Amino acid sequence: MSTHALDPRAGTVTGPLRPLEIATVAILSGLTVVSVVIAAVIPLATAAGLLAPVPIALIAARTRPRAVVAAAVTSTGVTFAVAGLAPALSVLTAAILGGLVGEVKRRGGGLAMLTAVGIVAAPVLAAASVLVLWVLIPLRNLALEVLGNLAEGIGKIFRGVGLRSIGDGIDGFGRNIVDHWWIYMLISGAVGTLISLYVAWWLLVGVINRLAHIKMEDTLDSSRDLTVDEDVDPLPLRMSGVGYRYPNTEREVLHGIDLALIRGEFVAVVGANGSGKSTLAKLLAGTEPTVGVVDRPGAPGLGRTGGTAVVLQRPEAQMLGSRVADDLVWGLPADAEVDIDGLLDEVGLTGLAMRETSDLSGGQQQRLAVAAALARDPRLLIADEVTSMVDPQGRRDLISILAELPRRRGITVVLITHRDDEARAADRVIHLQAGRIVEHRPEWMRPEEHNPQLPAAHAGGRPLLTVEDVSHTYMAGSPWEVTALHRVNLQVNEGDGLLIVGGNGSGKTTLAWIVAGLIEPSEGRVLLRGEPTSEQIGKVGLGFQHARLQLQKTSVSDEIMAVGGESVGTAEVGHVLDLVALPREIAARRVDSLSGGQMRRVVLASLAASKPDVLVLDEPLAGLDPGAREEVLDVLAGLRRQGITIIIISHDLEALDRVCNRRVELAAGVLEGSL
Repeated sequence: MSTHALDPRAGTVTGPLRPLEIATVAILSGLTVVSVVIAAVIPLATAAGLLAPVPIALIAARTRPRAVVAAAVTSTGVTFAVAGLAPALSVLTAAILGGLVGEVKRRGGGLAMLTAVGIVAAPVLAAASVLVLWVLIPLRNLALEVLGNLAEGIGKIFRGVGLRSIGDGIDGFGRNIVDHWWIYMLISGAVGTLISLYVAWWLLVGVINRLAHIKMEDTLDSSRDLTVDEDVDPLPLRMSGVGYRYPNTEREVLHGIDLALIRGEFVAVVGANGSGKSTLAKLLAGTEPTVGVVDRPGAPGLGRTGGTAVVLQRPEAQMLGSRVADDLVWGLPADAEVDIDGLLDEVGLTGLAMRETSDLSGGQQQRLAVAAALARDPRLLIADEVTSMVDPQGRRDLISILAELPRRRGITVVLITHRDDEARAADRVIHLQAGRIVEHRPEWMRPEEHNPQLPAAHAGGRPLLTVEDVSHTYMAGSPWEVTALHRVNLQVNEGDGLLIVGGNGSGKTTLAWIVAGLIEPSEGRVLLRGEPTSEQIGKVGLGFQHARLQLQKTSVSDEIMAVGGESVGTAEVGHVLDLVALPREIAARRVDSLSGGQMRRVVLASLAASKPDVLVLDEPLAGLDPGAREEVLDVLAGLRRQGITIIIISHDLEALDRVCNRRVELAAGVLEGSL
């Protein structure tokens, strides 16, 4: 049952702030605080204060008025605690201005409406400032004394260079302002308010246009869960004729879904990228379908005790506590009884309760996410690609933990995966294809091949890139010091295909960023053709673990041209798309409409357009379905055949002998030979 309503004026949901709105308020109001504090503390950065209304304006333009109120109250309170009364009043003023600008934009108004609002608001805000200074006498006296001293000092400077009349005039003008401060404050305050409104409007329009395609929608938010007193009971669950279409789109992501879940079973959901697996997970977690019926005994209870828990692909996105024990109980009621040590034992994190979460490896972070989910004693646990960024041993450990939960705790586990061995561990498999459930064919999973046994030695070629005695320590000298690399030495020759393997936390990603010149090592150096890579940014192209985070432009062609530089035009875009086996028509597509495999190939195309001497790819196969993995492997093998030097960092070892001719291992930051 739904207890919320739509506000016909705003077109948004009324009721308490939702998690996405709270997160938006927290982040953007923080930017307002930073802008004001910088303007107050750094003398030459006063202009930063003009930026302060923009984050609040963005909140007002894309959320509800109550979110603006929350942002104004929290940002003003934080600033008062950190910087004192004067900056806090500046933040409050910026919040009001931002709220006005954002409201005008949300209502579809333009400069005419903004001007009308400004004509009314500017004198009111100026009068409010006068009233505040009239009441706060010590603050007023301090401000006027500073102003008088400033005028006197400037006057002395002019008199010192022989311009006595100008100096005396400035002196007199300063005394006049001090004597009649309320008049000058009314005038300057009103004019300043109007200028701030126009500056905020100009900046906001650019930001809004850039973010127009990003919807303010929390796709895991469940409208049913708005009722606090509603009974939580997600199982047994039955879906009948269920379909789902995302807002403002025409294509149904899911259609005709019929399935049932009972208590205490382990279910795997498989399918190609874009087949609707994650959308199905959201429906299981409580998102209402656009068509069809989802029948449960009670509310899904996402995040509530006895309800539904979701563990996502990237554990760092779910960690909120600074220590393991804090993160485990984050968000639970203060009186909740949680056996912290017992839960950590259950997921293989024995004795790590007081460990900093930032010090955990990827596999340990993912196990902590599972433990935090279990702290809520859920009846339904949804694990969405939880092993994609974890090394082989970590994958086996995680699947073992998840497979035991139905038997040991009676929890129903739904695992979304692309891996054959993980699907075979489940009681049954649901196969999605183009948004429909189809008969599962085990051969589609393409069972994992044996790990390639590649040599560590060079096959020939001239030296191209050299890593010399590289060591790196994060936060050196602090209590949180972590050493990631120890005296690494490595040579990469022209045309090499080098595979770097190692467990989570072994230093692979740190080495990749150092090789690309994006991090200066604590010790040692990395040379490309005899020169430091840090002085040749772009000569070593780096592909991130998460391809979407690397794609900054709206369309594919814009992304490739931006990375490739001014010399890259439409002809070059077509050429690099051919190089990565993508149709040229995809150049006009929006980046957000691409599948995971297509995004990775667009990253490769943009890097190829920049013509680097070396390509470094961090986990290029992570999260890809079998078909997409084959496509990316074929592209990489083709690049190698063209003589491009490639360094691959990967947990997915199978079939990489098609791309790489060498293999080395990192273990606890130390480089070893072939396995």
